Amino acid sequence: MEKLYGLIGEKLGHTYSPVIHQKIMQELNIDGHYGLFQVKRDNLPHVVSGLKALGYDGANVTIPYKTDIIKFLDCLSPEAKKIGAVNVVAIDREGMAAGYNTDYHGFGMMLKNANIKIQGENVAILGTGGASKAVSQYLRDNGIKNITFITRDFAAAKHKFPQDEVITYEQLNKLRGCSTIINATPVGMYPGIQAMPIEKKYLMNFSQAVDLIYNPSETLFIKQAKERGLKYTNGLYMLIAQAVKSQEIWNETEIPEDVTENILSFLKQEVL
Repeated sequence: MEKLYGLIGEKLGHTYSPVIHQKIMQELNIDGHYGLFQVKRDNLPHVVSGLKALGYDGANVTIPYKTDIIKFLDCLSPEAKKIGAVNVVAIDREGMAAGYNTDYHGFGMMLKNANIKIQGENVAILGTGGASKAVSQYLRDNGIKNITFITRDFAAAKHKFPQDEVITYEQLNKLRGCSTIINATPVGMYPGIQAMPIEKKYLMNFSQAVDLIYNPSETLFIKQAKERGLKYTNGLYMLIAQAVKSQEIWNETEIPEDVTENILSFLKQEVL
């Protein structure tokens, strides 16, 4: 019987997820389909029940619904509860919808692949949405020294991350002592590829740049970091690694690590 999966988000014209998941299922000999669900915010309360009614086995969740989806789920995995954001929904045979977070795993795999060192470092994160929750939790669990969030809404960010330093974009000129800057916003994502989350002059204060965006593969943020000699990575490896982990959850199996590398090579040759 064909397995049914999909991606829930607001704007999905940029995504490679269907290609990645079809490739994973091909590698694992799984008969399945992966669709796209562009959902308006007003319709979000009906999405999970709709997936259940249609017999879907699971779905990924992307911007801007990684936290909002939680209230419509039946239960959360321990890591999703700890992080406070969900990017994977698994629906079991009894129709129970459980939320998981594989962004955490994908982010760690991406740092390892790009040789980005964060242990004992000070890190700045642009944005305070669902993706930043998984990122910051991974950093805390892996020996980060200090996290500074840069936001447009100081009060909301401080409420969300009370243990961390929070500054506004207007205060960026005062930020010192951070080795790594992480873009966890959608600024610079296709089709808005001429946008950059911060002024390029601020990149000189860092030695490592991470952009969670994967389309385009070289955002203006990454292009400017590259030109200034920073160690850098985009979000493609994270996307693939979290997708592989999603399939492990949905199919209750372990997938060999070389599958991630195979898909990365395939995308670089056939898609990018």
